[in-house]
Amino acid sequence: MIRVPLPLSDDWKTWSRQLTSFLSGAIPNLGHKTDLDNPSQNGTLLWDDVNEYPVISKNGEWRQIVLEDGHYNGAVSSDQTAAAIDTAYALTYTSSASDSISNDATNPSRIVFSEAGEYMISFSAQISAGSSSSVDFYFWPRVNGTDAAGSTMVNTLKNNGARLVVSRTAIFTFAAGDYLEAMWAVSDTNGFLDATAATAFCPAAPASTIAITRMHG
Repeated sequence: MIRVPLPLSDDWKTWSRQLTSFLSGAIPNLGHKTDLDNPSQNGTLLWDDVNEYPVISKNGEWRQIVLEDGHYNGAVSSDQTAAAIDTAYALTYTSSASDSISNDATNPSRIVFSEAGEYMISFSAQISAGSSSSVDFYFWPRVNGTDAAGSTMVNTLKNNGARLVVSRTAIFTFAAGDYLEAMWAVSDTNGFLDATAATAFCPAAPASTIAITRMHG
C-alpha cells in the first residue's frame, strides 16, 4: 500500500516538497506534456519534451515559459568610418556573451536568431565628427535584408571633435532563422563612430553596442 505524505502542523512548504518528491518517484513521467493533456484549465505547468521547454496552460492553449535561452551582448571596439556619404553600412559586432543568438559565420554583420519569439533590443553608438560643418548620422535596423519601416534615428553634430552617444530600445518579433543587421549612414565622411581608448581613470568606450534579450516565445 502506498502512503501519501500527510501535512504536519502548519508547515505547508515542507509538506509540498515531500509530496512533490513522492509523486516524482511514484509517477516517473509526472510533469511531462503528452497529446492527452488538455489546456482548458489555466495554470497547469508541464514540460514539453518535443520542443524542450516548459509550458503552462492559459486561455485554452499551451504557452511557452521562456527560460534564460536567448541573449546576446555585442560591441564594436574600433572606429567606424564611411567610404561614401548617404550610403548604408552594416555594423559587425563582437559578442561577449550569447545564447541561441549568434553572428552568421559567412556574414558576421548578421545576428541570427535560432529561436522564434519577441526580443528586446537595446542599441547605442558614440558619434563624432572631424568637421565644424553639420554632419547627420542615420541608424536603423534591417531584418532579413529589409529595412524596418519607420525605425531610423537621425542625429546631427555641428562642432569639430564633439562626441555624442545615441541610443534606442525596441521590441522585435523574429522567427527561427531570422537575422538582424544594425545599419548606419552619414551625410559627411568626416563623421564617424568613435571608439575611445581606456584612460587611467575609466575603461574604453566602444563605437557601438547592442544588447538582445528574449522576452517570450
